[in-house]
Amino acid sequence: MPVSMGPNRYGKDGIRLVLVRRGADEDELRDLTVDVRLEGDFDRVHTDGDNSGVLPTDTMRSTVYALAQDSLTGAIEDFGAALAARFLDAAPAAGVAEVTLREHAWGRATVSGEPHPHTFIGGFAEGAIATVTERRGAAPLVRSGIAGLTVLKTTGSAFSGFMRDEFTVLAETEDRILASEVTADWTYLDGHAPAYAETRVAARRALLEAFATHESKSVQHTLYAMGEALLAACADVCEVSMRMPNKHHIAVDLSRFGIDNDRAVFVATDRPFGVIEGTVTRG
Repeated sequence: MPVSMGPNRYGKDGIRLVLVRRGADEDELRDLTVDVRLEGDFDRVHTDGDNSGVLPTDTMRSTVYALAQDSLTGAIEDFGAALAARFLDAAPAAGVAEVTLREHAWGRATVSGEPHPHTFIGGFAEGAIATVTERRGAAPLVRSGIAGLTVLKTTGSAFSGFMRDEFTVLAETEDRILASEVTADWTYLDGHAPAYAETRVAARRALLEAFATHESKSVQHTLYAMGEALLAACADVCEVSMRMPNKHHIAVDLSRFGIDNDRAVFVATDRPFGVIEGTVTRG
């Protein structure tokens, strides 16, 4: 029975890049993880073992480092576009180059009440994300976003009126802790030249304000409100997709100890957890 090669692509994952820009008075630190994918006419690599059209994944890694000093000067989206264009130039067999980036946040350490020019504090879950996809002969498609935005509010969230069957044990509540680790990524309206960094700041502010002030009937209800707020705040954004795991906080039963737990003591469970995903679009 004849067979043929189906869709395929290849690349390099987990390219770790740390860039230090040294200034007269203080240094700047950038910390990224970069993933690369190439898609194109690579059938013969699989069927015949012909590697003549393959750009090695090791070269992808070296390219990220080689372009960093000149191209990582602003938003990670611009760096991703420079990398994608380079990969298409370097690999004639490739028709599509996709570069996914995540920036790991560092803050300046405070020493004697002042930010230190050369010392940083890391370990933050939150970071900027972006995916740049460039097809040969076309403008890059850019998705920007934020990952690891960990939020919690102690009130203003309910979950009631849901479907019940013989296996439902969850109690309804009109007041609970709502916590999540938000991932949000968005695309831009055609013809716009986005200011990526400024848009990300405005988007983050809108997400946080909506989360904090929205009277939530469910995680889904709040996801929509957050997406709506982001679109209102960012005129050049076309749509936003979000992933919001429900980080459950369960009130501890202290009655066996003769103690009244009036929504004060909780156990934070890491799994299993609900996951809510959705996309909010204009129009």
